[in-house]
Amino acid sequence: MSALRRIPDILSSLRLTLLCLAAAFVLVFAGTLAQVRFGLYLVQEEYFQSWFVWWMAPSGNLRLPVFPGGHLIGAVLLVNLVASFIVRFGWKWKKLGILLIHVGLIIMLAGGLATDLFSVHSYMRIKEGGTSNYSEDGMRMELAVIDLTDAETEQVTAVPGERLADGGTITHESLPFRMEVRGFYQNSKLQMIGQGGTSVPAATRGTGARVAVTAKPRATRMDERDSMSAVLEIIPAKGGEPLGTWLVSDSLAAAQTFEHDGRKWSIQLRPARYYKPYSLTLLDFTHETYPGTQIPKNFSSKVNLVDPGAKDSRQVLIYMNHPLRHQGDTYYQSGFEPDNSGTVLQVVRNPGYQAPYVACAIVSIGLIYQFIFHLAGFSRRQKTATAP
Repeated sequence: MSALRRIPDILSSLRLTLLCLAAAFVLVFAGTLAQVRFGLYLVQEEYFQSWFVWWMAPSGNLRLPVFPGGHLIGAVLLVNLVASFIVRFGWKWKKLGILLIHVGLIIMLAGGLATDLFSVHSYMRIKEGGTSNYSEDGMRMELAVIDLTDAETEQVTAVPGERLADGGTITHESLPFRMEVRGFYQNSKLQMIGQGGTSVPAATRGTGARVAVTAKPRATRMDERDSMSAVLEIIPAKGGEPLGTWLVSDSLAAAQTFEHDGRKWSIQLRPARYYKPYSLTLLDFTHETYPGTQIPKNFSSKVNLVDPGAKDSRQVLIYMNHPLRHQGDTYYQSGFEPDNSGTVLQVVRNPGYQAPYVACAIVSIGLIYQFIFHLAGFSRRQKTATAP
């Protein structure tokens, strides 16, 4: 029982605060050094967007946690602040400023954790005159299996790329077949059969019957990203002859098609898509450069937003520092197609984007209150000391 009574004191202790801050310092230092070898995105994923930093044995068969990751340090620090707020500080007017400062810090940490866990960054590409109702993730992939039988509509079954990495069997109630993962490559290189001495095709059907796939180390440079590939064997759910093995890869631009049980299907590994209940039409794209150079001076997108559910239809101009906000999504002008034929909009969904503003306001009020309270106390003491 005595041990249980000590838990609130341990969670609210200043030693735990200092321990978390020291661990955060070590993590940032180690992560910064690791970026030289592994690059920004991989270090971000394995050091700061994880619960633990893992050590992998050279054989690849042993994986051990060696240090707390960014999520764990942030979560413990958040619990520590909340516990300190409840246990260590009494509800007195003279401590209101300190209490407000802690509330602001709690909101800031909780908002940061929510942003890291739940925010989604993607891109929407629209040709001038074209319309789009989905954005694509720049880092995550998905396996899209599409029923093309009906020319009017497409039924899409999307399998997250992380599921392919797990291997095994992939099934879904909408699919009359299952897919066995026969090979997975987080980063890969494709070559035509006969080039570079390659002679073993990656698959037996589709494009994979003409190309070979080899594994590559994870991409580490800022201007590079992994090219995911997988080899899948398609097997009818009701039995029968397998439909062969198929290579799906981020490096293959076109979808591959096949027929099964009188229905036409396509299969493709593509950036993960986030469909919207509304659409954007690019009416006009403007790209200005500095005279005599190709350096962008200004680029903007005039779009028409149509949201049938909200009965909203309006024209919006998106340009630098003037984003479009709609239904929790924020659209920033990010770039443009190389031939100026369209725009690239960055789409950010961040449920905790207001947390820093609220936290800073509360902390500021707490600091001002604490300053005024101590100034008033100091003034009273001065008057008492100088009174005759």
